[in-house]
Amino acid sequence: MQYPYGTTIAVADGETLRILRNAGDEAHLRLEELAEPHLHGHNKGSGLRHHSSTTNHDASRLREDSFASAAADWLNERTISGEIERLFIVATPKTLGELRRHYHKTLEARLLGELIGEHTGDSLAHLHEVLVAP
Repeated sequence: MQYPYGTTIAVADGETLRILRNAGDEAHLRLEELAEPHLHGHNKGSGLRHHSSTTNHDASRLREDSFASAAADWLNERTISGEIERLFIVATPKTLGELRRHYHKTLEARLLGELIGEHTGDSLAHLHEVLVAP
């Protein structure tokens, strides 16, 4: 996959959102890490649909869903404002599922792709390898 200059890459799990930007060009991915966004926990109810399930009612799942919802809101705000022109998302399966539930149509239009995986703790060098792998 190629990532045009300025592409924002969001790497997420249920607790962490890392924001990277391609400072290189399409042929040469060069990742720069930006400051971790401060997410507001105003989406506390996003995971409540899991509460009635006997398999998904634990507090950690609710926190993860709430975090993913807040992350989606943060990404939506930045795509709508034009701060993010192109976006690629790397996330764990549960987080990606919750993120998708909250994508705004503007985010969807600017989304270059998604990759499922746990990569929030990876070094920039390893993330680079993951992102350029065929």
